[in-house]
Amino acid sequence: MHADLFDRYQTRGSPIHNLEPRVKLVVTVLFILSNVLLPDGAWLGFGLSFSFVLLISVLARLGPGYAVRRSFVALPFALAAISAVFAQPGEAIETVKLGSWTLVVTEAGLIRFASIVLRSWLSVQMAILLTATTQFPDLAHAFRHLRVPRVLVAIISFMYRYLFILSDEALRLLRAREARSARIPESKKSPPTLWKAKVTGNMVGQLFLRSYERSDRVYSAMLARGYSGHLLTLNPHTMHMKDWGMGMLAVTMLICLQIIARI
Repeated sequence: MHADLFDRYQTRGSPIHNLEPRVKLVVTVLFILSNVLLPDGAWLGFGLSFSFVLLISVLARLGPGYAVRRSFVALPFALAAISAVFAQPGEAIETVKLGSWTLVVTEAGLIRFASIVLRSWLSVQMAILLTATTQFPDLAHAFRHLRVPRVLVAIISFMYRYLFILSDEALRLLRAREARSARIPESKKSPPTLWKAKVTGNMVGQLFLRSYERSDRVYSAMLARGYSGHLLTLNPHTMHMKDWGMGMLAVTMLICLQIIARI
């Protein structure tokens, strides 16, 4: 099974990796909430939040650019807030005409849009660091210890695990198709679109049937190995003094960030 397709965990011997998963999860949620609470245009606050992310990345021995490089993939989704440029009332900067429509770009709208993009970008970076320093079974246990509904934790756990099964079955189907598709090396003519659509439809149907049958076998194997509704890990999941100390330090830093951003 190609287990590295979705698993972004990076094995390191860092203080962040050894931290209790509950602390990392709570700090991540509080960091995202802190970004949401920052006022529009609080550039100092956004800069301090970015410094917080860089500090966590360095302590995790991932390098300062690890989360930054991987977070740009989320920026296109933040463009959904582009309407804020025209919707916010304020001093007009530019007028854009689209046919019979006249859109006015305001200074307040630009500030609101830039703030939304920065909030999204920083929050994604912190989530990337969480998944890079915490294995998924430990995250599932953190959800359970934090009193997240057991059914929801089970759904998330199964969804994550069956993604690997789906990807594995899809790769097998692609490999089988390549093995059964003869092609003349000198020929540049591609197969007809209708034929490709038919083959793709057959592959989707086969993927559904294979995944359904295999999921039943996997669940039976889990029951035979003692599965009782939650995942087990070798991590004892015990809060130590260093975990409490690191958690309180991170919360204190986030509170100071909010205070400084409003001065």
